[in-house]
Amino acid sequence: MVKLSVIVPFYNVQTYAPDTLRSLRANARDDFEFILVDDCSTDGTADVLRRAQDDIPGAVVHRHERNGGLATARNTGLDLARGEYLAFLDGDDWVAPGYFTELLSRTEALGCEFVRTDHVQVERTNRTVHRVPHGRRDAVTDPRTAILPADRTTSVDYPYAWAGLYHRRLLDRGLLHFTDGLRTAEDRPWIWRLHRRAESFAVLGTLGIFYRRGVASSLTQIGDARQLDFIRSFDQVVRETAEDPDADELLPKAVRTYCAIISHHMSSIEKFEPTVARMLKSQSSQALGRMPQAVLDDALDSMDVQRATLLRRLRRRPAAAKEVTTA
Repeated sequence: MVKLSVIVPFYNVQTYAPDTLRSLRANARDDFEFILVDDCSTDGTADVLRRAQDDIPGAVVHRHERNGGLATARNTGLDLARGEYLAFLDGDDWVAPGYFTELLSRTEALGCEFVRTDHVQVERTNRTVHRVPHGRRDAVTDPRTAILPADRTTSVDYPYAWAGLYHRRLLDRGLLHFTDGLRTAEDRPWIWRLHRRAESFAVLGTLGIFYRRGVASSLTQIGDARQLDFIRSFDQVVRETAEDPDADELLPKAVRTYCAIISHHMSSIEKFEPTVARMLKSQSSQALGRMPQAVLDDALDSMDVQRATLLRRLRRRPAAAKEVTTA
């Protein structure tokens, strides 16, 4: 029986993939499988993965015929996974030796449906520990209670799919798949759904996953139209939260977070290509028009003056006004 399936998408990471694969080799067990999804790479990544399949016990390579993005690649891995537990890793990151065994052991001891873990962010030679924004450690609790309060950073603001371990019953209940085609912020609807619908979770202080930041091929470093998928992502968060039985309590958090992300992108609009920058303004304006307007009013009133002023100006753009009128 396969105890753990680790899903690892790769796309044009020839430079970094060997580190990732060496770390998987140092985590191999007879009851672990490593599902390596090549999302139609155009560099030498495919050759690196072919060699890894022969070198790493439990490794299986699946290649996409077309590039579908990170969300779609993870879904391919989920569809192939046979493990009782599931984990994710990105193709340019790595884990410490024995990390997955320790994580699995601690998760089984707690008996919860999923766990979230701290991680080490790596940017060139700098390493920084990033903690799950949740106070209680090694204690099983209701995931819904970790969504709020609206005006503080909480567990849904720590969306990294690779920072955790997930029981297969979440997959069987349809809670682990990502929205196909999302090129960025794919983990936002995913983490919100987990916290709203899973039955139990815990936070572990286990350090052993290393997140490589500042990679030139990463979408966070590229100012093209794919970055704007955050709008489709957060539209989904707001829409699904509005259907929740506790929508009145949870929507302020969803809307406030959406506003903060729009403000973040607008504050660094110079990184976008000119046509994409115009699209960002227009689509953000329309997004504000789609939000529940009373909840949006309260969210803007609770934000600092600089961000609130920027967002109110966007909200007054003709596109937003039209959206409100026709909604």
